[in-house]
Amino acid sequence: MAQGGAHHHGERTTTRPPTTVPHPRPGAGAASFDLAAWACAPRPDADPGVYRLGYRRLDPERAEAAKVAAWPLLLRAGLNAVVAWFAYLYGTQLLMYVLVWFGGQTGIGPLASPSESEAMFTLLVANILVIAVVIKFFGRMGRWPEVWRRYVAPLLSRTVTQEQPAEEDAPGVAEAARGQDPWDGLRQGGAAEAAARLDSEAVGDVDYVRIRRAWESAQADPVFVPAFTEQVATRGAAAFAHPSEARELPGRAERHDLLLGQVRLGTAQDVPKNPLGHRAAGFALDPAVLGTSLLAVGPAGTGKTARLARPVAETLCLQALSGTACAVVVGAADADLGPDSWYDVVIAPGDPSSLYGLDLYGAARDPDEAAARLAEALLPDELTARAEHARTALQQVVGPFHAAYGRYPGVRELRALLAGEPDVLAALVKALGVAGRLAVYERDLEYRERQRDRADDPGALLADRLALLERPAFEGAFATDGTGRPPFAMRVLDHPLRVRVKLPERSHPEAARMLSRLVVGQFVQAAGVREDRSLFAGLVVDDASAALDATAVRGLQRMRGANAGAVLLLRTLVDLPEALRAPLFGAVGCRMAFPGIAPWDGKLFSEAWGTHLVQETAVTHTPDTSGGVIRRAGRIGRKALSGTTAQTESVTTRDVERLRWSPSDLAHALPAGHAVVSLTAVSGEQVPPLLVDLRG
Repeated sequence: MAQGGAHHHGERTTTRPPTTVPHPRPGAGAASFDLAAWACAPRPDADPGVYRLGYRRLDPERAEAAKVAAWPLLLRAGLNAVVAWFAYLYGTQLLMYVLVWFGGQTGIGPLASPSESEAMFTLLVANILVIAVVIKFFGRMGRWPEVWRRYVAPLLSRTVTQEQPAEEDAPGVAEAARGQDPWDGLRQGGAAEAAARLDSEAVGDVDYVRIRRAWESAQADPVFVPAFTEQVATRGAAAFAHPSEARELPGRAERHDLLLGQVRLGTAQDVPKNPLGHRAAGFALDPAVLGTSLLAVGPAGTGKTARLARPVAETLCLQALSGTACAVVVGAADADLGPDSWYDVVIAPGDPSSLYGLDLYGAARDPDEAAARLAEALLPDELTARAEHARTALQQVVGPFHAAYGRYPGVRELRALLAGEPDVLAALVKALGVAGRLAVYERDLEYRERQRDRADDPGALLADRLALLERPAFEGAFATDGTGRPPFAMRVLDHPLRVRVKLPERSHPEAARMLSRLVVGQFVQAAGVREDRSLFAGLVVDDASAALDATAVRGLQRMRGANAGAVLLLRTLVDLPEALRAPLFGAVGCRMAFPGIAPWDGKLFSEAWGTHLVQETAVTHTPDTSGGVIRRAGRIGRKALSGTTAQTESVTTRDVERLRWSPSDLAHALPAGHAVVSLTAVSGEQVPPLLVDLRG
């Protein structure tokens, strides 16, 4: 394949210095976790998408040298060493002869009438000069520095380490020990008692991040330090626990660095298309990247759920337990997005055993806003042109009902109002009169009455759509009068909650589509109006084909400044209305393509990722006609003997613009278990498309 193609078989992997970094093992308790080594491990600055725990930046020259295999490198170094030895011997002798000749001819210099000391000094200087020249010249050709770095220096380091005796009183030992103390900040800040209690307990990474966050809050005002110390001294590692009292996720399977909020998804491949700083480095996502939202497209079975949605849901739940995030995860009831024990609230419309319902009006501040969001969720994609009329119709009944009863209408009540049932409307007029609000809403109710008998009445359409939510299976799932299940309202995103919404895609597919659109719209709306944005609000949608509309797409852009983001999964962009595809690509900052996407989907990715300069080499062969009679006769003889014509070769190299990833490469050349992903951080840093192996 041409340079920069998707296939990378046969290319050498860039070698990174090995690092030993502890990670919480899946299924292991805090007792087996080396907290000090993990908390104090190096986390150097790196580009977005790099898993920073234990990361070491590559030197470009070393990375280029590392592509040379061991045997060619050692053979080249050895040959240069042999030639250098002979060059040293003959060079020294030649320099001495020159000095002696020069001294004999001119009578100037130390060898003109040499004494023994002067001759020895001259010989030493000559040797040093020759050695310096030889090492400089042949060391560069033989890549001796690379041999030293790869083989000699590690060997000497191991030898010195084995022979050096341990000295307890060596200078700097105390400072090194303090650098490995995860609770040093508490000791220095006046909470030594709390640090002593934590030293005696098994503390996991979730506990450490949660307690550290509480300590940072306490340090803002010294008055809170005694309260912090008392809490930790009393409860130990369970201090400041999540409201659920959970301190770990059962069955966590990914590699996380909760200090940075990162989850490692795979490894960026060592291919020319990937930037040097990412090659062979771990690939990770964190709130700084997820804050611009991520769109992933790929056919079923390519690993979108198992290798992207579930790991992100897992890290958001862990961050919620540590008090740094809240998570809302939406998907089918049978989607593998983690067990129910991961979540505080599980909403499963259609499941009689579900403990929680859903507030259809979400985080709306006023009835008109609530009605507008609900109307957009109820309409199917093909009827979005009538959204304005539908919003108006719904506002004309939701506003009066809220003013009369102090609550929003339930599904049955709302359907009856939209259908214009006389008994329900009469009861509403009477209640408005009792509340003294009839004069305010009388005009809306009269207009609704006039619209009822028209063929194009949007109220009738909305009533028909609401009938899909008024099934016996949904009994009590959307109650607003306190008689059903406790409704979850999206306005609580300023708390570290973990929410799972299970959609009844198999039993009630159209209702599932409406609920998906409603939940996503409510999240986007609630995330943008939060007063406390200290927690990262994360949304994961396993199948976003029915969850997006124009309002939600516009809301994705506003979420960047609200410390919130979404991960949206699609099987194909064709599932979206054509008018939403380009705006969606512009609204998200991160884009991810999985193997086997359709060429028309790949075209949008290719256009979004643009072009870059690559070096193109052209080789031209032409018959050799140079020389006189003898050379021509030689070429004739060569042609007679070998059957080939002598040719000259000319090589031309130029910079040309090429697509970073062509639609054909994305559709046909991506290996299984891989993905191409581009990233944009909230700060504006961008990472060009990376080829990532998601299998490990």
